[in-house]
Amino acid sequence: MSAEMTLETEAALTSTVLRSVFSCFPSGVVSLCALTRDESGTPAPHGMVASSFTSVSIDPPLVSVYIAEGSSTWAQLRQVERIGVSVLGAAHSVLGRQMSVRGVDRFAGIDWRTRPNGAIYLDGAAATFECSVEMELEVGDHTLAVLRIHDVDTDMSVEPLVFHQSKFKQLAGR
Repeated sequence: MSAEMTLETEAALTSTVLRSVFSCFPSGVVSLCALTRDESGTPAPHGMVASSFTSVSIDPPLVSVYIAEGSSTWAQLRQVERIGVSVLGAAHSVLGRQMSVRGVDRFAGIDWRTRPNGAIYLDGAAATFECSVEMELEVGDHTLAVLRIHDVDTDMSVEPLVFHQSKFKQLAGR
């Protein structure tokens, strides 16, 4: 391959092109949520959604997620003892959008529960993980967060929510 061909190909890799191509790969959707405390010590829920969640290791039990650079929500969550990770169910498409919007109450009208250590789980999740931050690594315009799993639960009757072609979708029936 010539140097000219390589430069031409790299120039075509705009963020719009990459987002379009990346959207061809369906992924699950999770929420990362926890109670944080403001300057006065008052607890408040913080949460976000991510579609880059994956298992990493069985021993030790680890999962990972990529967080967009400069996320103010991640800045809050990364400081807590435990983060609740909920695998969103097919019925959570509106919730998924709501938890992605900046400047709104992301928990308005959402049913959730708090663990004693501050991790928050969303009701109706296909699975939940109680995690702590094991390590972080800056990768391009994202942070790779590796999370250690401390507890899990699952509801096999809940179909997962899928993010595909920039839309939340449901899997075809079983």
